[in-house]
Amino acid sequence: MIGLINYGMGNMHSIAKALVRVGGNVRLVEKPDELKDVSRIVLPGVGAFRDCVGALQTNGLDEALKDEIGKGTPFLGICLGMQVLMSASFEFGRYQGLGLIPGVVKPFPDDFPSRGLKIPHMGWNDVTFSSGASPHPVLAPLAEQQVYYVHSYVCIPDNPEHILAACNYGDYPFASCIGRDNIVATQFHPEKSQRAGLAMLEAFLKWKP
Repeated sequence: MIGLINYGMGNMHSIAKALVRVGGNVRLVEKPDELKDVSRIVLPGVGAFRDCVGALQTNGLDEALKDEIGKGTPFLGICLGMQVLMSASFEFGRYQGLGLIPGVVKPFPDDFPSRGLKIPHMGWNDVTFSSGASPHPVLAPLAEQQVYYVHSYVCIPDNPEHILAACNYGDYPFASCIGRDNIVATQFHPEKSQRAGLAMLEAFLKWKP
């Protein structure tokens, strides 16, 4: 059973449909006790960092997620669901995140619009793995594929080893995927990334960290 976190800010229908399509059984989770018997957790998200963290705290899901991840339950964060894993975000102020991956969330450089680089970064782009390193098992299906991004902020982990894959927007490299142990997270939307995204979600269902 996949626990799909529903806190009022994610596109539940699209990601649930994609997970079912690759063989998953999905439960929408709105309260901490609904996480107790799930085998995997997915946290999607669109919108503002502050509102997302606030909604998780209001429902008690912030501590419940930390507990389940601490027990080793495989976890997938998507877009904003990746960013809230960080220690803090500088989106419209400074706000604390879940702190599961040390680091911060910051905007793309201020001069992007004057250089013809639109914000948000939106559309198809690459997923680049570190040379000489084997891709993370969940991300391996994305080799030489493009995926769909929509974001104005990027994750900057303190530990470079937590960057599982990267992408360039213009001449600016950013973390496309981050993770550690039983956590993997993507800045792009696998549910919008057609066959490559579905293959990645299927790999997540089979992943045994």
